[in-house]
Amino acid sequence: MLKPKQMSKVLLTGHKDVLEPTIETLHDLYTLHIEEYVGDDYFHIGTPLSGADEGSKKLLKLRSIASFLGIKKPYHKPISARQLSSELEGKLETLGDVVSGKLGRKSQIEADLKDVQTEIHEIEAFSGIPVDLDLCRGYNTLHVFAGTVMKGADVRAGLTGITDEYQFITGNTGVFILTVPVKYREQVAELLAEYGFGEVKIPAISGTPDDLINELTSRQDSLAKDLESLSSEIDSVKAEYEDFILASEELLSIETQKKETPLVIATSEHTFVIDGWIPDDEFETMRSRVEEATDNRVYATIVEEPVDEANVPIEYDNPKIVKPMEAVMNLYARPKYHEIDPTTFVFIAFPLFYGMILGDIGYGLILLGISLYGRSKLHGDGWNSLFTVLIYCNIVTLIFGILYAEFLGFPLAGLHGHPGLIPGWETITLFAGLGGEHITYPIHRTHLVTTLLVLTLLIGVIHINIGLIAGFRNVLVKHGMKAAVLEKIAWIILQVGIFLLLFGVMGVVPSMLPGAAIFVLAVIMLVAGEGGTAIIEIPSVLSNILSYSRLLAVGLSSIGIATAVNIMSGMMFESGGLFIVVAVIIFILGHGLNTALSIIAPGLHALRLQYVEFFTKFYEGGGRIYNPFGYKRIYTEE
Repeated sequence: MLKPKQMSKVLLTGHKDVLEPTIETLHDLYTLHIEEYVGDDYFHIGTPLSGADEGSKKLLKLRSIASFLGIKKPYHKPISARQLSSELEGKLETLGDVVSGKLGRKSQIEADLKDVQTEIHEIEAFSGIPVDLDLCRGYNTLHVFAGTVMKGADVRAGLTGITDEYQFITGNTGVFILTVPVKYREQVAELLAEYGFGEVKIPAISGTPDDLINELTSRQDSLAKDLESLSSEIDSVKAEYEDFILASEELLSIETQKKETPLVIATSEHTFVIDGWIPDDEFETMRSRVEEATDNRVYATIVEEPVDEANVPIEYDNPKIVKPMEAVMNLYARPKYHEIDPTTFVFIAFPLFYGMILGDIGYGLILLGISLYGRSKLHGDGWNSLFTVLIYCNIVTLIFGILYAEFLGFPLAGLHGHPGLIPGWETITLFAGLGGEHITYPIHRTHLVTTLLVLTLLIGVIHINIGLIAGFRNVLVKHGMKAAVLEKIAWIILQVGIFLLLFGVMGVVPSMLPGAAIFVLAVIMLVAGEGGTAIIEIPSVLSNILSYSRLLAVGLSSIGIATAVNIMSGMMFESGGLFIVVAVIIFILGHGLNTALSIIAPGLHALRLQYVEFFTKFYEGGGRIYNPFGYKRIYTEE
């Protein structure tokens, strides 16, 4: 539980005649992490099994269809792989023909729609001009200008000095059409240039602009309806074939993976060799299953030779209840082979810190409901782990919410004579506060800041020293007792010295000398173990411990926001009338925002305490991901 699964390096070798059943068996077992073969003088990389190309083409075709139909990957009830395989060929061909026809129609409609929109855009500049555009071209004795001039320019006034033989028509957009005899073309062009003339090309089409725009707009609407109708047809095809496509893609992915396996293993003219890693407790099962499938024509053995632990793939070995926390670990790094796996520590500490920060019954219930709903609707390992972690965190939040007696920022007990959630609980004496106050259940954070601050720092001391003890074990395994004591135990001794010094200053112990002596001894040990840089790192111990004060500070900030929302909405509510509606809006939006912050802030700060303050005391990480050969089925079943 506190270390990864123990792995064995294995070799499987046999005749190429039994390669296919060997691959089938290994794929079904889903336990062997195959090391990709890179080639040497004797062996070479194998060639795909028969049918690999055909399967790849089908898979590519199916994925193209899935992309066209916009199929995602929701959860579906698994389909029998055997039944699916028997109907795959015919159904895929039918589906391909249907989708090909729809795709062709869609492409044509979209092309036509684009052409119509382009024509409308070109003609719209001439809207309001009552002239057939076909009459604006093809003359030998006339020249037609079409365009705009700068604002305020009077083209007609300018033309009086050149000719009165012209036709000038302006539309709704400021574009004009000017027709003049060819002999005046150059003079008119010079005049228009002075007015900042910008030419607008007249579309090569017959009809008046307004009539054309009406026709094209009608055509555009018709095409848009055709496209909408086609989209409905595509949605129908999607609904009919979605299960089939998802299951078929999975089935073809599995078959392709199997048939392309020779590309990562070593082969000769007659033999094959598969090199990989397998959990120790799975080796005998793998060997017996492979031998059974191949009539003992494959030899499987454990390689008894030293290996570089950096090459060993890492598989977690945690109980089912702890497994969701592996997602939190993967955000950082997997442990190395001989390191302590801290997933169990994170399983305990992360929800504890999250719940201690949030500690509100209302927010806990809201987020717990969201988590349970999300896990029921969104499937897959990632989503399942995320929502399960949130469920853990919000169960602890409810526990602290009861302890603090808070509901959406409202104190449920201990104030204004309120009896508490459970009658009589407010009379239970817990302890005396650091300020001398008499503390009973429930503990209200805003009234016990000093006491809770010291409690969070004490939690920090415990958490950090658990990390140092784990670090002691890691260094002990890797470098021996001397290095482990000097590099890890010395930090624990240093803390003892610091606390004795503080107690001496406070008068708790009669003298500062024991603390000073222990402190000096720890510094000497650290310098001996880590060198002079250890002296520079001494203040980091205090900063790490003080960092745990965020368990109180972030929670108080959440209370502050909730209290502000409650006060504002309460003031509005007391004003009556329409202010009651405003009060409800403020209450809902304010607590909605604080709920969102209640997911992010406690999670980030609880995560930081794991990654920065805790892991740095013992954890390196960086292990290879264990990737067993096989496929985790979702949409098909044997």
